[in-house]
Amino acid sequence: MKRSEVKEEYKWRRADIFLNDADWERNLAVLNKDIVGILQFKGRLSCGETLLKCFALSDDLSKRLEKLYCYAMLYKDENLALSEAAAMKSRVETLYVSFSAYSAYIVPELSAQPDSVLEGYIADPDFSMYDYQLKNILAQKKHILSEGEERVLALAGKTIGAFREIFTQLDNVDMPFPNINADGKPQKMTHGKYSLWLQSENRDLRKRAFSGMYKAVGAVVHTAGANFAASVNKDNFLAQVRGYNSALEKSLKQNDVPAAVYDTLLTQVSAFLPALHEYMAFRKKTLGYEKLHMYDLHVPLFPQASLGVSFDKAYELVIDGLKPLGAAYTEVLRAARTSRWLDVEETQNKRSGAYSCGVYGVHPYVLLNYKPLMHDVFTVAHEMGHAVHSYESAKYQPYAKNDYAIFVAEVASTVNEVLLLKHLLSETKDINTKKYLLSYYLDMFRTTLFRQTMFAEFEAQAHALEAEGTPLTVDRLNKLYASLNKKYYGTDVTQDKQIRLEWARIPHFYNAFYVYQYATGLTSAVSLANAIRGNKADAQERYKAFLRAGGSKSPYEILKDAGVDLLDASAYKTAFTEFTSALEELKNLQLTTDN
Repeated sequence: MKRSEVKEEYKWRRADIFLNDADWERNLAVLNKDIVGILQFKGRLSCGETLLKCFALSDDLSKRLEKLYCYAMLYKDENLALSEAAAMKSRVETLYVSFSAYSAYIVPELSAQPDSVLEGYIADPDFSMYDYQLKNILAQKKHILSEGEERVLALAGKTIGAFREIFTQLDNVDMPFPNINADGKPQKMTHGKYSLWLQSENRDLRKRAFSGMYKAVGAVVHTAGANFAASVNKDNFLAQVRGYNSALEKSLKQNDVPAAVYDTLLTQVSAFLPALHEYMAFRKKTLGYEKLHMYDLHVPLFPQASLGVSFDKAYELVIDGLKPLGAAYTEVLRAARTSRWLDVEETQNKRSGAYSCGVYGVHPYVLLNYKPLMHDVFTVAHEMGHAVHSYESAKYQPYAKNDYAIFVAEVASTVNEVLLLKHLLSETKDINTKKYLLSYYLDMFRTTLFRQTMFAEFEAQAHALEAEGTPLTVDRLNKLYASLNKKYYGTDVTQDKQIRLEWARIPHFYNAFYVYQYATGLTSAVSLANAIRGNKADAQERYKAFLRAGGSKSPYEILKDAGVDLLDASAYKTAFTEFTSALEELKNLQLTTDN
C-alpha cells in the first residue's frame, strides 16, 4: 500500500511539531546560529548563578533540537527510500553533534568542582530541577574525562551511532526479500508479512517464509556481522576509555541501575528454564507434531479462537482493558487517537516494527504497522503505554527531569499488555477463546521474559568475547546463538540450522544492553498489574506516581517505590508463578475439551 492511499485519520500529524518542511528549515537555521551561545558559560561554572543560566539555555536548545530531530525522524520513517527525508535527519544529527561538542565542557567543569560544591548545589532549592543530574555527575566523577577528551567523543557522536543506521538501512531497504507464494499468489516478503505468515495455520507457508527470511539474512550476514562486531567494539571502547570494567557495567551504572540486576535476571531465568521446556513439550503435543520446529513457535495453538480485529476495534479493546488505570488515563488514550498521535498502516518503504517517540511540549508519536492479529492488538496497548508514560512525565516534570531511564521504559508498556490480557480473560466465557488467551499469555512470557533474557545473555557473552580479544566472526556468533537457543528452548524444539542467523536481524542489539529491560519490564508489570487489578491499597496511586516520576531520581528506586525490587528474587517468583499457573490452567482446559 502507498502512503497516499491511507486515510488521514490513520496517519500521525507531523504539523503539530512544525507546520511544514519550510517551517522546519527556518527553525533549523535559527538554532544553527543559537547553539554557539552555550559557549558563553565556558570556564564560568564555579558561579551558581551562571550555572543556572547555563542549564536553562542548555534545556532550551535541547528541546528545540529534539523537535527538529523527531520531525525529521518521523518523516524519514514514513518512507525510508525518501532521500530528502534522510537528508533532513542527517542534517539535524550533525547539529546534535555540534551542540554536543559545544557543550562538552559542562560536565567536566562540574566534575572538577570539589564534592562539597556539588553537594551544596544539590541541597540548594534553586537547583531543584537539576539535583538528580548533579547527583549523577557526583557519582560518575571518576568516569568523566577531560574537556578535550569529552569534546572528541562528542564530535564522534555521529560516527559512533552509525552502526544502528547502517543496520536499519540493511534490514529495511537492502535486505533481498524473496517472493513467497501466499493466498494463491506470489507476494514480496516484508517484515510485517513475515510476522503474519509465521502465525499462519498453513505449516508449509510458515516453513517457506522461515526459509525465505533466513535465505535473505544469509545473503547479507557477513555485512551484518561486520557491522555488529564493530558496534560491540565501539561499546567496549567507550567503556574502556571511561574506566569501566565492562560495557555492561557502563550501561547499567550510567542508567543508575545496580549492576547486580542483570546477573539476577540471568540467574533467576536460567533456573526457571525447565518450566519453559515444559511449555514447549505441551505446544508440541497440542499441535500434534512429531517435531516442533522454530517456525512452529508463533502459530496460535488455538487459531479458531483468534481475536484478529480491525484497528478501530483493537483500540477500543485496549481502552476497555486499561480502565483499571482510571478515567484520566483512558481520556489520554482517546485524545491520542483523535489528535492523530498514531501512524497505523504498513506502507511501502515504511520503517518496520513499532515505537513511541515523545516530543516535549507537543505530545508523543506512535509508529505502528498494524495487522489484524492479536499480537498487533497487544502492540497497540504496548506502544500506548510508552506514549502515556511520556505524556505524564512531560506533564508533571520539568524538561531536565522528564526523560525516564531505559530501565523503566518497558514497564508501563508491559503493564498495559498484562492488564489487557487479564481483562480479556475475565470477560470471555468461551472455553476456546480462554485457551487462546492463556496460550497467548504463555507466549508473552516466552517472547518477553525468556527470549529477551536469551538475547541479553547473547549480548553479554558477545561483548565479553570481544573484550578479551576474541574476533566476533560470523561463525562464532552463529555457534554462540545456536547454543543459547538450544539451552533456552530445550530438547522438544528442533534446532533448525537457520535460527543460528537470528542474531543478525535483531535491531535492539544496536542499543547495547537494552533488551534485558523487556524481561525485567514484564517481571515488574505482572506484579504491578496484579496489584492494580486487585485494588490493593494505594496501588493505582503508586502507579500514577511512577508514570509521573520521569527521570527525577534513580529508576531502580522509582520502580521500587512502585512496589517492585528487581534485586529481590521474590519479584521474579511472582512472574514465574503467573507462568506456571497459566500453563496448568491451559492444560486442564485442554484435558476438559479432549475428554
